[in-house]
Amino acid sequence: MTAGATRPEAAANPETVVDGADRRAGTDAVLAGLRRHARQLVAELAGPVRRVRLRSGETVLEVEWHGVGAAAPAEVVASREPAPVAPPAAEPAEPAGRTVVRSPIVGTFYRAPEPGAAPFVSVGDLVRPGQVVGIVEAMKLMNEVTADRGGRVTAVLTDDGQPVEYDQPLVALEPA
Repeated sequence: MTAGATRPEAAANPETVVDGADRRAGTDAVLAGLRRHARQLVAELAGPVRRVRLRSGETVLEVEWHGVGAAAPAEVVASREPAPVAPPAAEPAEPAGRTVVRSPIVGTFYRAPEPGAAPFVSVGDLVRPGQVVGIVEAMKLMNEVTADRGGRVTAVLTDDGQPVEYDQPLVALEPA
């Protein structure tokens, strides 16, 4: 809308830009739609949600559950400005000589081939390259996790039956 234009002029000329109040109402409508989509998405997901980010133009809706097993969302943040993207948290540096076997996929980590069976590896065990050290279940498929190097197991970094992320350290090895 040109400087000094009034609402009747805007109605008479469809090419004029809407004023600030109309723009805010439009943004609020977009935000309400994003909230509705987020609620539907979260309702369809199994398990606790860590973060949902929906964006429409400059309007952003973020949902993040703080803590595992939270009964309700701890915080819903909505903004009209794009939120700055935080860099991923740096992995702690691995001590010299120590390597880790990492998860090849997102899923659930299991230390044994079946419930009640002996674990693939325990602290102090020697492993050889290619040896199975665990399983990550993803979408009902069991994916073997193998050591790419040989060594002695110094720590199992993830508990049995816990969800894991891609590239998450699972087993620590030191050269033997």
